[in-house]
Amino acid sequence: MNAAHPTITIDLVLDRLQTKEVLRAMLHAILFHRLFGTIRSRTFEVLDVTMPGVDDEEIKQLVEDKVDAFWKGVEGDANKRGQILVTFSEKRPRKSWFLIGEEEIPWEQWVINAEIRQPSERERQKFNSDLASTLTKSLQTMLTHASSEGGRSAVPLITNAQSISPFPIKIAVKVGGVEVA
Repeated sequence: MNAAHPTITIDLVLDRLQTKEVLRAMLHAILFHRLFGTIRSRTFEVLDVTMPGVDDEEIKQLVEDKVDAFWKGVEGDANKRGQILVTFSEKRPRKSWFLIGEEEIPWEQWVINAEIRQPSERERQKFNSDLASTLTKSLQTMLTHASSEGGRSAVPLITNAQSISPFPIKIAVKVGGVEVA
């Protein structure tokens, strides 16, 4: 991918018990701020942090599949680290003499770097407090970026308002630098 599009990175250190819940909420929050069709909203409560989400069956299934893929990938990985990449693209006519059709050009990417740890019972309260603070800062990052001039200008012209997203969305899961299904 080229560096012409904004890349927003969010770093999370997660407790194994809350990994799926936190990742599900994070993906929903990103999609909530970047879907431009008519959506029904919902909320996720994670460690007393209210996060926005999208109440759409197709989106829910996509998020569940990717969170499950992440979980299965890190379960088999010794260092318990991985990434979830959410890429928003636009379709443009292919500019080639030999190939006809459309190509997807990324206009924004969100990278969630996640590391899973197992805090002791003594550490759990501070760990949860730190994670709640990180989630709050992540929401502020999302809001700041989506409402900033740079965040607004990254969005291409919307030419199709028939679906929940006028742009292709790709969510990739990587563990150990390798994409997992």
